[in-house]
Amino acid sequence: MGDFLVNDFPRYFVLFLWIALNIFLFGYFCYVFESQPKWFYLKTVLKRGLCLARGSAACLNLNTMLVLIPVCRNLISFFRGSGRSVRRTVRRLLDKNLTFHKIIAWAIVFWSAVHTASHFWNYERICYIWDEIPGMRCIPTDAQPVSSPGPVPINIMWTTWAGFTGHIILVALFLMVTSSIEIIRRSYFEVFWYTHHLFVVFYACLIIHGFQGLLKGQTNTDYHNPEHCYNKYLQNNGSQCILATEEKACRLQEATFAAGGAQTWKWVVGPLGLYLLERLIRFYRAQQRVVITKVVQHPSKTIELQMQKRGFFAEAGQYVFMQVPEISALEWHPFTLTSSPEEKYFSLHIRAVGDWTEALAKRLGVGNEEFQQSYDMPKVNIDGPFGTASEDIFRFRVGVCIGAGIGVTPFASILKSIWYQMFGANREADSQLKLQKVYVYWICPDTQAFEWFADLLKTLEDQLIENGMADFLDYNIYLTRGWDQNLAKNIMLHEDDSHDVITGLQQKTHFGRPQWGNIFENMAAAHRGEDIGVFFCGPKVLSAALHQECNRCTDLQNSTRFYYNKENF
Repeated sequence: MGDFLVNDFPRYFVLFLWIALNIFLFGYFCYVFESQPKWFYLKTVLKRGLCLARGSAACLNLNTMLVLIPVCRNLISFFRGSGRSVRRTVRRLLDKNLTFHKIIAWAIVFWSAVHTASHFWNYERICYIWDEIPGMRCIPTDAQPVSSPGPVPINIMWTTWAGFTGHIILVALFLMVTSSIEIIRRSYFEVFWYTHHLFVVFYACLIIHGFQGLLKGQTNTDYHNPEHCYNKYLQNNGSQCILATEEKACRLQEATFAAGGAQTWKWVVGPLGLYLLERLIRFYRAQQRVVITKVVQHPSKTIELQMQKRGFFAEAGQYVFMQVPEISALEWHPFTLTSSPEEKYFSLHIRAVGDWTEALAKRLGVGNEEFQQSYDMPKVNIDGPFGTASEDIFRFRVGVCIGAGIGVTPFASILKSIWYQMFGANREADSQLKLQKVYVYWICPDTQAFEWFADLLKTLEDQLIENGMADFLDYNIYLTRGWDQNLAKNIMLHEDDSHDVITGLQQKTHFGRPQWGNIFENMAAAHRGEDIGVFFCGPKVLSAALHQECNRCTDLQNSTRFYYNKENF
């Protein structure tokens, strides 16, 4: 139970509150439209379709309001970086912003399906029930979405404002959701990026969706009891709509109706305002000049960009969004910073594995024999920096950094910052680094990918040994593939050497995959009673395994807690 409380309870509690709020809104609005007298005549026509449509509409209002907040990156980074005023639990919830965004988006899909199906039923009812409901002609004209028999449902769907905008909303939602599926997002990021901007069409149509006021409620139920009067007409076999003088109170022409008015805009105007402010901040940042000071080509199609920007400051482990207008005027791609706050520039390590990154490498002159002058560099726009889970490593005494492939980049920034805080020329004499022990695990598919990160590890390792702090850093590199028979022989020949034959580091390279169960058990035994921060950047499959190990090895009885954090951008 303790492991659940540490890593999972807060987010599941938030999800429970959100689900409960959805259920409450759906139930409440179903009850209102089912029981309130003002909706009696409309309910008589539409039956259960009315309460289902209005209950799902209320849930759609809630979720279309909430779905924008998790993607307000500047707002989240502001709260995340508010120091000690924001508790660890809240910061870790903020790190799940994109997860919540996706969950809320699927809820919008679900409630849209319920709402659409209900209104398809309603359109069918209002067109074909004139001969089915006794006394239908005695229901006031103002209470009926269609005032006379005969129209075809498909015509009503497209000629009413609600039907027309509703279909546009569905198309926009379908395109946004289908292009967000992971296989499409990773393989065709441009498709995802462009179609996601259909949210402008989605919200524009959503706001004006209910302005026509098709659904009207009775306004004078105190004077004209709709259920009592309608039953009186049924008793009269529907042969006439005006009863004898003793039933003057039931003369239907005296019932008055009014549309409830559009409600959605009241729900979404606040988040839309926040998101507009977010986009204005991004636009302002995009106009600030960025200077590329250095381009370094590393093996495995990895490019290092060193840049400068006036007023730019980032914490270790943060990320930015990058745009190159020459390649695409709309696309912004996220990259983790590999520089530390103490350096005079900020850097990104980018692997050329897609259309956009390959185009960037070509534009930077990577692979060309001729030297490219700085004035010939492309214009680059940078938005950020934005906070991530990795920032919190400095709040723990024991930190565990686990990266898979290029996923090690957030920890390059952290290791550099550690080096500057401990050994840098400009370090503050009274600065106290809370970290007492750092574990680094890097799972990499080939030997060439080691070089740039291995150099950083070696620099830090040499300084720690020189200052008698060799136990501070425990790093482990795992090579999952990329070796051949010649490399194996070379490794065997140098087995007794003091340094690894591949990386040049003192710690020898491991071959194969880590045994996470043994690793976490050993850490738990070595750091009993400690809060241990585990930070991971890599694929979902490995993330699930690490999360499980953190829960398994957490023991509240001896106060040993593993806090699992995953990069999520």
